[in-house]
Amino acid sequence: MSLTTLRQEIRHWLRKRRAILLAHNYQPPEIQDLADYLGDSLALSMMAANTPAEVIVFCGVHFMAETAAILCPNKTVLLPRLDVGCYMADTITPSLLRERKAQLPGVPVVTYVNSSAAVKADSDICCTSANAIKVVNSLDARRVLMVPDRNLALYTARHTDKEVLNWEGCCNIHDRLSAAEVLACRQAHPEAIFLAHPECRPAVLDLADVIRSTSGMLAYVRRAKATAFIIGTERGIIYTLQKENPTKQFYSPSPGLLCPDMKRITLPDVLTALQENRYQITIEEECRQRALRAVERMLAVPRD
Repeated sequence: MSLTTLRQEIRHWLRKRRAILLAHNYQPPEIQDLADYLGDSLALSMMAANTPAEVIVFCGVHFMAETAAILCPNKTVLLPRLDVGCYMADTITPSLLRERKAQLPGVPVVTYVNSSAAVKADSDICCTSANAIKVVNSLDARRVLMVPDRNLALYTARHTDKEVLNWEGCCNIHDRLSAAEVLACRQAHPEAIFLAHPECRPAVLDLADVIRSTSGMLAYVRRAKATAFIIGTERGIIYTLQKENPTKQFYSPSPGLLCPDMKRITLPDVLTALQENRYQITIEEECRQRALRAVERMLAVPRD
């Protein structure tokens, strides 16, 4: 089947199933180009909840499809492949979190949305990389536990007077970016602004001109007068940046900024998911309700 025919067939099945196709910013170009909505994980799930679609095909990793299932209980959520996990999300389990909570009675748990539904369910409130500081500052407690990303917790701790305890988890893709790689890229492109994701190590963030989430990077570049940027996050976002800003230049500081899980879903996988209703992501209702409360508490935190 040709690429054109495959795309047409997917669009046909999306209409037939009253479905929408969601794609994370790190997905392959051919997935991004076909998506109805492109963005970060939480924003995509919130978009899905506000559409009349009956079926959501989520091109991302497992926890993202779970978040869509948390927010869209009356919709069918399909993940085109099951072998699309997340190293960070796998660094924490509900039993490990409950064990840590028992050691810290009364300390609220702030859980990054890049985590499983079951971990969200055992949390007090969720956060994103964009609103982590506001979420922590919104809590009355003077001490909080942030899970599972160590680097996001360390970044948040720099911008709050609260004591932030961290979990020893990380995104293995962002965590492997080194300060030396960034310095070498800056030397090669001295005119470029370095944008870094909060999941990067502190030594890398120390070198950043701008620290933003993926959606924050896209917004920053759209407004910026600068024409060259070093992008300190997964390389997939550069495709979107180039499409939105064709006159600007983008550089990745490391070949290691490539997530294999984010690149596994293919167009044939999407078509099969629609045709065979696979793989449906469901969450036990009691767990979903508890996880939803943690997400809703985050959404209730005032924005600027």
